Amino acid sequence: MLLTTGQAAEELGCAVTTFRRLINAGVLPGLSRRGVRVMTPLWVVQALQERAQTPVHRLEAKELGVLRVDAARQVEDTDRQWIGYASSLGPDDLLKGLRGWWRCDAASVAAGGILPVTLSGYVVAVLTGLDTWEKGEGGRHTFPGAVLAGYLTDLATPVKHVTAPRQTDRNVADLLLGTRLTSHSGGAIAYVSTGNRLTN
Repeated sequence: MLLTTGQAAEELGCAVTTFRRLINAGVLPGLSRRGVRVMTPLWVVQALQERAQTPVHRLEAKELGVLRVDAARQVEDTDRQWIGYASSLGPDDLLKGLRGWWRCDAASVAAGGILPVTLSGYVVAVLTGLDTWEKGEGGRHTFPGAVLAGYLTDLATPVKHVTAPRQTDRNVADLLLGTRLTSHSGGAIAYVSTGNRLTN
């Protein structure tokens, strides 16, 4: 059975634009097109419904920064060709597309130790190596040592690519990828409490 974008969004209880980001990022398998309509298999939508919540309580931090991104789009930039997330991007382009200048509390992001990257509320990538940062204009910060610990190319199954050199980072990427992480923010960076009292 195939669902329209509107039907799939209704099943998931999200806005059509939210579901469309997943389509545009290329993380949903088995899509078919009927004219301008994109049809999604029912089993894919059901798989998204069954995704577990991110086990933030298992992380050694009181608070976790969350990078909320859109589907990748091309940009005219000397350092990168893309901004955002797409399953078709290789690890190098993906890291460049995710590592930007954000308005954030850099010390809080660094204290969390990891930065889950969410697309429409699902963790599609994980960044680590956030110990140092640079400050720019307008309260923006960048983390030049950020490492792509892992990313997804298929959210329904899910298909994970764990790329971090350190085993601890590989473990955390494997734990978080494909899970649902709800966060609310007016900007790119949100903050989520883990419920833990101790910091790492």
